[in-house]
Amino acid sequence: MFLPLYDRNPLEHIRRPYVNWLLIALNVLVFVLFESGLVYADYDRIVLGAGLVPVDLLHGPSSQDYALVPAWASLVTYAFLHADWLHLGGNMLFLWVFGDNIEDAVGHLRYLAFYLLSAIAGGLVYALVAPSSDVTLIGASGAVAGVIAAYLILHPHTRLWVLAFGRLPLKIPALWPLLLWAMSQFYYLVFSKDDGIAWWDHVGGMAAGALLILVLRRSGVALFDRVVPPTDPV
Repeated sequence: MFLPLYDRNPLEHIRRPYVNWLLIALNVLVFVLFESGLVYADYDRIVLGAGLVPVDLLHGPSSQDYALVPAWASLVTYAFLHADWLHLGGNMLFLWVFGDNIEDAVGHLRYLAFYLLSAIAGGLVYALVAPSSDVTLIGASGAVAGVIAAYLILHPHTRLWVLAFGRLPLKIPALWPLLLWAMSQFYYLVFSKDDGIAWWDHVGGMAAGALLILVLRRSGVALFDRVVPPTDPV
């Protein structure tokens, strides 16, 4: 319904969001190199071998023939694989618009930890909800959901340019499209025609991001766009 385009939210603590750029570049590079066959000819094998399969993660791999990484490592590797350009582009657009301000709020290394932990949390929730499932999970959506949740907590009143209904550019507070996005995840979780398992990845990532931003944010970084009053020297 709302596609984020641009936020006028300047960085305050870092000069450049190098980690966010690196994560976007890595996601794109993995897709281009492997999907094109330049590095490995069978992209489906990559997906099966490095994606997250709940039954393999929780009970051990049912077959070693396709496993490319240890089952525990798939909690990270799944987040760097995407099904197609649309899947990749949607995740990277959200990361481009919102990730820089989260990196600014927590710092470079903490942002990397934030991103990976959100991905891990999303993958774990996905697996724990359906421990016997053999449906492979791929995509950065869990990590991106953590970024969205953190942005919603830090900057709900920041003016955000969005493309509404795929055609109408609007400038509105970030609260409305991001809150609507978050609510839609729970809606699809309940009413989706499929088994709804993949939506748990988003919910797990959101929960992790909301908690992590409270712990990892820099001292003096306020919540909900509040202004931190200056302190008098003593």
